Amino acid sequence: MLATTTYSAATATTQPDLLIVHGLYGSARNWGVIARHLAVGRTVHAVDMRNHGQSPRAATHSYADMAGDLAEVITTLGAPMDVVGHSMGGKAAMQLALTRPELIRKLVVADIAPVAYGHDQTQYITAMRALDLNGLTSRSEADRRLSETVADPALRAFFLQSLDLKAQPPVWRLNLDVLEAEMPQIVGWPGTTGQFDGPTLFLTGALSHYVKPEYRDTIRSLFPKSHFAKLPGAGHWLHAERPREFEQAVQVFLNA
Repeated sequence: MLATTTYSAATATTQPDLLIVHGLYGSARNWGVIARHLAVGRTVHAVDMRNHGQSPRAATHSYADMAGDLAEVITTLGAPMDVVGHSMGGKAAMQLALTRPELIRKLVVADIAPVAYGHDQTQYITAMRALDLNGLTSRSEADRRLSETVADPALRAFFLQSLDLKAQPPVWRLNLDVLEAEMPQIVGWPGTTGQFDGPTLFLTGALSHYVKPEYRDTIRSLFPKSHFAKLPGAGHWLHAERPREFEQAVQVFLNA
């Protein structure tokens, strides 16, 4: 089963558990603060997806694979759950909702749509592979070295959460070879049909272009109870850029 971090509810609750599903190159660790805040009113589970973090390495990384992994977590820990998924994790959550709808009560999809995208994310794999790990002992030095290939300090901080500095030499907690080979599937969409009739929130960054107006017909055909909201001043990494606003939007939707 996927590596899972659980944050128990701070008070007694009748709310279903919440599952948080990170995006490409992420981990449960990226969501720790948000998960703790959301656990005020419910138990929250954050997973490392396959080929990420502490979860098993696998030869494939399709959305059918990832949805199957999430189904195992939910059925093991207690179905149904509410699910929040960002980017790749949002697509995996949508795949699960369309194929195993009985496992999900409410769904939050963060800044992604059920469509294939034309961009590629392998440039970051190239940057991570190029990082000189020799003699590396501090995250600040890793950040300095990575700045030669990744200009955005927020992205560097995000990537470096997946660098294990305690290992000698340091290693990435990412299966970079498989993620690179499976990139067409990751940025794509398998064309899954069906419908998820549960309430679904498509929460996007106002500065992001991942969920375009022309995608709404496709979204509504698969998720007829869709709601749409934007976080002002946020881009694709909306949960990192506007974490408190993100938490509030998720809580309002799940508790409605």
